[in-house]
Amino acid sequence: MTRPACFAPASAGDAATPLYAFDRAGFDAHLETQDARVRTWCRAQGFAAEPGTALLVPGDDGRPACAFVGVVAEAADPHALAHAPWALPPGDYRLEPGAGLAIDPARAALGWGLGAYRFERYRKAPRAPARLVLDEAWADGEAAAMLEASGLVRDLVNTPTEHMGPEELEAACRALADRFGAGVRAVVGNELLDAGFPAIHAVGRASHRAPRLIELTWGDEAHPALTLVGKGVCFDTGGLDLKGADGMRNMKKDMGGAAHAIGLAQLVMARRLPVRLTLLVAAVENAIGPDAFRPGEVLATRAGLSVEVDNTDAEGRLVLCDALAYAAETPPALLMDFATLTGAARIALGPELPALYATDEAAAQAWLDAGLRDGDPVWRMPLWKPYFGYLKSGIADFANSGASRMAGSIVAAVFLQRFVPDSVPWTHLDVYAWCDSDRPGHPAGGDAQGLRSAFAMLRERFGG
Repeated sequence: MTRPACFAPASAGDAATPLYAFDRAGFDAHLETQDARVRTWCRAQGFAAEPGTALLVPGDDGRPACAFVGVVAEAADPHALAHAPWALPPGDYRLEPGAGLAIDPARAALGWGLGAYRFERYRKAPRAPARLVLDEAWADGEAAAMLEASGLVRDLVNTPTEHMGPEELEAACRALADRFGAGVRAVVGNELLDAGFPAIHAVGRASHRAPRLIELTWGDEAHPALTLVGKGVCFDTGGLDLKGADGMRNMKKDMGGAAHAIGLAQLVMARRLPVRLTLLVAAVENAIGPDAFRPGEVLATRAGLSVEVDNTDAEGRLVLCDALAYAAETPPALLMDFATLTGAARIALGPELPALYATDEAAAQAWLDAGLRDGDPVWRMPLWKPYFGYLKSGIADFANSGASRMAGSIVAAVFLQRFVPDSVPWTHLDVYAWCDSDRPGHPAGGDAQGLRSAFAMLRERFGG
């Protein structure tokens, strides 16, 4: 990967400012070993190594002698140094292992890179981030690939719909295919009807930007099959059940599930995981127009099930159901979907915990364990089939939503489950894909959530 602007080459190490990471207790002990000048400076600045703080210490000649950053006591935290690129003045810094917490260099660089990220397509950052000196070999490692994939997810989600519609999502998939030697095809517009994707077509038909199903394939036919599915609703007005202004404001992010699936596909290919990969992105804009699908209509689906439209703002499950049914026709060893599906998941778990549903116990447990270990958590939710009763319809097999507001995320998940055969191992991640405000490693805007832990689970499951 190209070295991000927040990293300096190893050749800059000799001239770089030494950087020490401490928790509060460790810093208090360290400060007692320093000369009076350093102790006086630190106390005058009120620096006590609280997490998220940083301090530059001048030398006798006025130039930086060293820098301290305050971190949590858990040295394995990948976000330990996430605040440092902007908390420290611009310049080059080399992490010193001789004092303070011993932070794994790869994790330190991952956190530094996640924290340094800024979306600069339309406006440049007012200053450059501080740069961390890296060994050149880091660029070929897994942490670098994870950082690049996280940046891709953030860029896709942050880009306004004007420049990130269904066609642009297809272009992103084609760019991946060109880079990694994958195959790609797209079923576009009215072709969706002939190809058997009526629900995807119905949701996207009102927009002047043609809906599509994008399919990328990569890998050795002899390897186990892995299929990733992403909800790519590039903007969601709510359809004829129109959202209010507050609810619509950030709906450029409603393709966040597709962004996660694309980012995970990039990781799989970059790290050459021994799988036969299929990526499916159902890309639409849920718009209002003369041909918009209506409440009360009955939609056909690829699986042959009829769905009554109770609410046009429950459109994500409609585009996903066709993609999931298609994915299951050639049963993979694991089927994973990602979707910004319900506000109910955010009510239940808040913005930082994606809701994980799974029919495969091993995949679920490995994902949960990796999330806790790698600081990229998900939270398991139940596939409680009795709640499917909330989706009763008087004229179709079932509806896409119902009158009750109870268990909204679970109801959406069991809706999707109807399109996945019991024999196919399946996971569904209901993800927010967004940060409402800045915190270390998570700048406000689009965010990759559960991506790194998903890849860790896949690496454990498939090897490589």
